[in-house]
Amino acid sequence: MSFEFSASQSVILIVDDNPNNIQVLFNLLKASGYRIAVAKSGESALKRLQGALPDLILLDVMMPGIDGFETCRRLKENDTTKDVPVIFMTALSDTADKVRGLNLGAVDYITKPIQQQETLARIRVHLQLRQLTQTLEQQVTERTAHLTTALEQLKQAQVKLVHSEKMSSLGQLVAGVAHEINNPINFIYGNLLPAHSYVEDLMGLVELFRQEYPKLTPKLQQRIEDIDLDFLQADLPKLLNSMKLGSDRIRNIVLSLRNFSHLDEAGIKAVDIHEGIDSTLLILHSRLKGKSDSSAIKVIKNYGQLPLVECYASQLNQVFMNLLSNAVDALDEAIDQKPQLQPEIRIETEILDDDRILIAITDCGAGISPTLQSKIFEAFFTTKPVGKGTGLGLSISHQIIVDKHQGQLFFESTLGKGTTFYIELPIHQHQSHQHDQGQKNKENYLERLNSERIEIAQC
Repeated sequence: MSFEFSASQSVILIVDDNPNNIQVLFNLLKASGYRIAVAKSGESALKRLQGALPDLILLDVMMPGIDGFETCRRLKENDTTKDVPVIFMTALSDTADKVRGLNLGAVDYITKPIQQQETLARIRVHLQLRQLTQTLEQQVTERTAHLTTALEQLKQAQVKLVHSEKMSSLGQLVAGVAHEINNPINFIYGNLLPAHSYVEDLMGLVELFRQEYPKLTPKLQQRIEDIDLDFLQADLPKLLNSMKLGSDRIRNIVLSLRNFSHLDEAGIKAVDIHEGIDSTLLILHSRLKGKSDSSAIKVIKNYGQLPLVECYASQLNQVFMNLLSNAVDALDEAIDQKPQLQPEIRIETEILDDDRILIAITDCGAGISPTLQSKIFEAFFTTKPVGKGTGLGLSISHQIIVDKHQGQLFFESTLGKGTTFYIELPIHQHQSHQHDQGQKNKENYLERLNSERIEIAQC
């Protein structure tokens, strides 16, 4: 990305009560092609900003009335003026005063008496940063608007397609969104590791320099204080780690979108269902251990004698992962509300008839509210907090079981007792029953459960 920076397009507001300072800055900036506005007090500056915003503010610290610090605080509290960069002008050299100003939102300091070339360089840098930031914000806003529109259209299309059992068109839409997100995020993610390595090398060099040359020149010592080097060394790795976590989060969302759009087309093969469940439990081992011994989740397996089942193995394992992860999440939430709860997940399998099997995964969490049960399989619907769930897990699972395997995915949930998800699958894909037969099996199985008075996940 590139842009042309022009000083003649930039307006700088000088806020100073000293006529000599104003004149020096006015002449300097005017000669450099900037447009100038002047205010002789903090109050008059705040009033002036109600009419038009400058691109940058040079703000004197020591002024009658409200000083520069208070003026800056008010600027940053105002939504209209908070993004205008502020550079303090001061003869003060105390680090505490500089830190105070930076904490209030200033971007830099210019020390009096004014050094003309340094002042121009600092102003130019911050104006370029502001212009670059505005350009980036505009692009992000435009892209966000496009993605928001696309995702909203995707949600609306999904509801219609689920009801009509036509998921292929939705898959194309989601794949397009995934593709658009995937390219830039892979670029960012791929550069984070070398960036982290470069930062570590530079920080190591700085630390070695400080060890080898403990007696710094006054200029170097002042610069270290200006940038707060110790804080920078501590905070920069944290920033990079936060960026990596964010990139990981986006990549996981893209992966879910790709799975949702039929991009995993591995062939059908006969597999041991129990092996798939056990491998998923192994992956989830750390989460099943819980935060303490009392919160460790007990897994009870009651496996029937199942034959090999023809299926898309990787996709079916994804369903197991989604359902078991949701069960763990439900139990974690229940434990937070009831620390005395003994968390359990029960997994049962059995043969329904000559060509169909049933898998039941039960948790003893808080259950699903009746008002939410009709939305459980909707795309992008989630009861989890922002950042904790994409709302795609159950929708993808429903697609995999119903559309890919001609099976059934349904559930029972009772508030205060827990939830059971049932997966009904044909043993042989080419001999699978029609949807109405699957619905009949579902009703018969639930009727049998009720007749035998089997309760859901007693804890």
